[in-house]
Amino acid sequence: MQCDFMSNSKFNSLINLNLTQESGQTSQAPWRHNSIGNIDEFSELIYLKVPSIIEELNDETINLNSLPILLKLSQDKSNYNEFAYLYKFPKKIGNNQFSNIMDVENLSKNDIKTIENEIRDELTKIYDLDFDLEKFYKFLLDDEKLAPSVEFCNGLRLFIAKDPFECIISSICSANNSIKRWTQSIDKIKHNWGERIEFDSGAFYGFPRPEQFLDFFETPIEEADYDGHCYEIGCYKKNLKSCGVGYRAPYMKKASQMLIEDINIDDIFSMDYDEAFNLILGLPGVGPKVADCILLYGFGFEEAFPSDVWIKRIVSHLYFDGEEISADKTRDFGIEQFGDYAGYAQLYLFHYARKSGLMETIKK
Repeated sequence: MQCDFMSNSKFNSLINLNLTQESGQTSQAPWRHNSIGNIDEFSELIYLKVPSIIEELNDETINLNSLPILLKLSQDKSNYNEFAYLYKFPKKIGNNQFSNIMDVENLSKNDIKTIENEIRDELTKIYDLDFDLEKFYKFLLDDEKLAPSVEFCNGLRLFIAKDPFECIISSICSANNSIKRWTQSIDKIKHNWGERIEFDSGAFYGFPRPEQFLDFFETPIEEADYDGHCYEIGCYKKNLKSCGVGYRAPYMKKASQMLIEDINIDDIFSMDYDEAFNLILGLPGVGPKVADCILLYGFGFEEAFPSDVWIKRIVSHLYFDGEEISADKTRDFGIEQFGDYAGYAQLYLFHYARKSGLMETIKK
C-alpha cells in the first residue's frame, strides 16, 4: 500500500519564497516554515481538481470533490533563481484512512503526469511565476522614487491565495486588524470547521466552504442558547467571535450567503477590473482598500492598488512632498501612475518603506 507518493522537481524562476510569504501584503497566512541550515522549507495543503483521478479514488468511506496534496517547497537561501518541490498524499482524511483507497495500482504514469502538471499550474498561479520580474525592475529603475526598492525587494512576488473564497473571508477579517490577529482568527476557523487532513509530518486543515459559514454561530451566547446553556459561557468556543473576528462575524456570514445566492466566484476571473471592483465592493465589510486586496491577492488583478494609511503616507512622502492626500486620491494616483504594474508597485513600496527606514522617517 502507498499513501505518500513523492516527486522532486524544480522551478527555475527568480523568487525569494520567504520574502514573498512574509511581506505582510497578502490575503493568506504564510505556509508552514522550517529553516534547516541554508535551506528554507515551506509546507502547505492544497487541493487539486483532477476529475479522472478523483473518480478512481472515491469509495464508500471517502468521497473526494478535490484531491488533497501536501506540497513541500525548499529553497537555498543564497539562490533565489530556483526552488524545488515535492508532494505527498494524505494518510487520513477526517476519520478515514486515505491509504485504504490509495495503492500503487491506482495511479498510472499518465495519472502522475496529470497530478504534477496540476501542481506546477498551482504553484505558478500562487507565486505568480509567469510575471516578468526583470522587466518590472527595468520599470522601477526608470522611476527615481521607486529605483531603490529593487535592492530591498529582490525576488519579491505576489502571493496569490490558493482559494478565492478564503481570500474574501480573510480580507474581511483583516480590515482594521493586525496581521497577527487576523491570521490567528483564520487559523482558528480552519481548526474549528475545516477538513482535517493528516500527513506523516502532521495535520493540516482545509478552509470551510460558504455553505458551512451559514450555519456557524456568531457568538458564544448564540451557541450556548442552542445548547441549552449546559456549560459556562466561556466554554463555548465553536463560534466566530471566539475565533477573534469581532464585529466582522455577521459580515462573513452575509458575504458567504451572497457568494452562494448572487455571485459566482469563478465569473470574477473573466471580468474587467472596474466591473470586478464594483462587484466586490458590494460585499458587506468590504471598502475600497479591502476590495483591491481581494482582487489583487485573490484573483490576480495586478492593476489594483490597495491604499491603506501607510500606502497613503508613503505615496504622499515620495510623490506629493508630504501633502495630505485622501485614500481615494492615493488609489487613483497608483492606478494611473503605475498602470498594469500598480499591484506590484504597491507591494514594493510597502516593503521598501518598512526595510529601508523610510517608514520611520515618515512616522517622525
